[in-house]
Amino acid sequence: MIREPAELRIDDQGRVELPLGLLAESGLSPGASLLAFSDGDGRIVLRRAEDAVRDLLENGTL
Repeated sequence: MIREPAELRIDDQGRVELPLGLLAESGLSPGASLLAFSDGDGRIVLRRAEDAVRDLLENGTL
């Protein structure tokens, strides 16, 4: 299902606020531990820390 994108801004301290609806659709909640990495070409990927660690242990990839 394609969701409506949310336009975000990076503040002067490099922070971004994620809308609660976006978190809910992603199955995340405030306080969740995430890993962030660059996927190149202007993309940043956020992954649940436990999912990323599990994938790394199982497949050797994030």
